[in-house]
Amino acid sequence: MAKQYASLRNIKFMLHEMFAVSELTKYPHFSHLDKESLGMILDAAVQLADTLLKPYYEEMDRNEPQFQNGEIKVHPHVKTIIRAMGEAGFTGSGLSLEAGGQQLPETIGSAIGFWFAAANNGVTTFSALTPGAANLIASFGTQEMKDLYIAKMLSGEWQGTMALTEPHAGSSLHYITSSAEPTEHGYYKIKGQKVYISAGNHDQVENSIHLMLAKIKGAPAGTKGISLFVVPQKRIEDGKLIDNDVRSIGIYHKMGQKATPATHLATGERDDCRGWLVGEPHKGLTYMFQMMNEARIGTGIAGASIASAAYYAALEYANERTQGQPLGQKGQDPNQPQTLIINHPDVKRMLLFQKAVVEGSLGLLMQCSNYADLVHVTEGEEKEKYELLLDFLTPVAKTYPTEFGQQAVSAGVQCFGGGGYCNDFPVAQMYRDIRITTIYEGTTGIQSLALLGRNIMLKNGKAAILYFQEVGKTINEAEKYDALKPYAKILQAEMGRLQKVTQYLVGFAMKGETELFLADATLYMEMFGIIAIAWQWLAQGIVAKQALLIGNLQGEDENFYESKLHTMKFFFHYEIPKTQGLATRLLDTEVLTVALEKEIFV
Repeated sequence: MAKQYASLRNIKFMLHEMFAVSELTKYPHFSHLDKESLGMILDAAVQLADTLLKPYYEEMDRNEPQFQNGEIKVHPHVKTIIRAMGEAGFTGSGLSLEAGGQQLPETIGSAIGFWFAAANNGVTTFSALTPGAANLIASFGTQEMKDLYIAKMLSGEWQGTMALTEPHAGSSLHYITSSAEPTEHGYYKIKGQKVYISAGNHDQVENSIHLMLAKIKGAPAGTKGISLFVVPQKRIEDGKLIDNDVRSIGIYHKMGQKATPATHLATGERDDCRGWLVGEPHKGLTYMFQMMNEARIGTGIAGASIASAAYYAALEYANERTQGQPLGQKGQDPNQPQTLIINHPDVKRMLLFQKAVVEGSLGLLMQCSNYADLVHVTEGEEKEKYELLLDFLTPVAKTYPTEFGQQAVSAGVQCFGGGGYCNDFPVAQMYRDIRITTIYEGTTGIQSLALLGRNIMLKNGKAAILYFQEVGKTINEAEKYDALKPYAKILQAEMGRLQKVTQYLVGFAMKGETELFLADATLYMEMFGIIAIAWQWLAQGIVAKQALLIGNLQGEDENFYESKLHTMKFFFHYEIPKTQGLATRLLDTEVLTVALEKEIFV
């Protein structure tokens, strides 16, 4: 197992040099914190990950959850982890002080989440879902709900979940059939089934609190009729926990992320499942989007973190494994020693690609987290600006790190050669683990439809204009440095290309030709994502260049900034050219995936 799985130096670079997280403590919302306390929190996270998460990464994969006698049994170390997370305050790090949380900036919360998931992505789902569920209760629940559930959820005694998907209704929530019948006692009787419920009803907590979508009888059709309910696995009566008719009827045996069970739940089989309405009737999907959007950023973090772990595993291996002789050497002399594989240009290319994806993705995720923090501390038009930017970029922040993270992990496997395909090396597990991230919280296709079909025209295009202005600011700043001018020019040209493609596609929407407008939305997302990461790399390049110009750098610090600039150049010269082919496809009048008169799949 590789010693390193993420770069603490890069995390600190992001927090303090890119996004100045300690500056947030000047605002009342974060005034209970200071730079020193933020540093102590990060150090505690690193220690917890090193001691409780990383050592169990492979063991939890090889001892996956089991469904026995109607009970879901997970690795016993899960309890230790989620209790430790709770006791250290990490489960409630983002919740308000009033709700019992630490009210940390999202920027540092994302950095901590990245570190935890890089150490052991399979187990972090347990503690990652609970705060989202608790925050829904804190935001929209009654005071009684808050008093009853939140403290035990944040302590790690109780598990939180989000229960949306049904056997016949995955992303199309219009079609859910779980029902809720009101009673005169203030609760609803819940009936239905939910599938793929991560971390539901497992044996290492005493209770699971499901935030569940269902339709009240007589509700409007489609999403307008969906309500949100708190549906505990066990309810409290006379001060005791009793069964609430939420039965586990099986688990799914997954390709990866095996530490966390994906549960199949049946509710109300005995007509005794009680749920409590959260907020107002028929507004459940609106409420749930709070948790879903948080989870989308979290899924992007998971993709980037797994790619990080794979990168450092491949880098360590490349510095140890000898194979062949340098390309510049004439002939292959069997009497000469073999060279380290990191000396081969193609291995360097694969490693640079991994680094570019990981650190570029983390930049975009931290950018979104920073926007979320600024929403908390600003008002009026400025607040709306950051809300729009966060909303606009969330699909991209979920998609690029997961889709390109897969490619990065694949490159890591390739660096290992045949060994990478074997369970003897951790990259085989990482390759399996990352695959689900493109599916979690809305597939790549759905995120792409959201970006092109909704976000591009959000508020009559205001969100898109704000985004283009943000990129423009970075381009203008980069033009101050001779070494960065060529890259500013490249990004400017790419933004022009993106505008041209966007205007062409929106033209179909204006004519009501929706199918042609959205047919290649995923390819549009790919192009958009590459350019967005180029923006982040240029921003990192500016900070690195400034540090080098100030001078007085030695050893590791100088190498760190030089590496930043080199990787930025790699991204612009190796990744940006891919947008040309995507633009050619997106501007092509021949669209071959729309409905045809004849059958094409034979």
